[in-house]
Amino acid sequence: MTSQHPEALDADSRPLHYRCQAAAYSSHAARSIPLGTHHTTSPRLALRWLQERTRHITDQLDPAYAQPGLHWLIDEAEHERALTYMATGTGYQLTLRDENVHYVLTAHPMGAAS
Repeated sequence: MTSQHPEALDADSRPLHYRCQAAAYSSHAARSIPLGTHHTTSPRLALRWLQERTRHITDQLDPAYAQPGLHWLIDEAEHERALTYMATGTGYQLTLRDENVHYVLTAHPMGAAS
């Protein structure tokens, strides 16, 4: 029986890291406004972060503009779809809008842990 150092393990056997981001894009500004970044090693934790940030954003929007985000927060089928995307190596994006700003929340795998 032999043992390997963690560095010797195949990169495919290492857990994926997920980068989550939220940003606001104004029609009046040339650059995005960062609203937060988070790193995790689990698609479920990435989804949880997206849910928390979506709550923060919808809490600040007028009710009509908050409605799509509020619907997304209770859409279990969409959450499962997001988890499947992330677990299979595909990123997930949610976009919310109001009159002058759109908010983009993303979570995507960063590849093998370094």
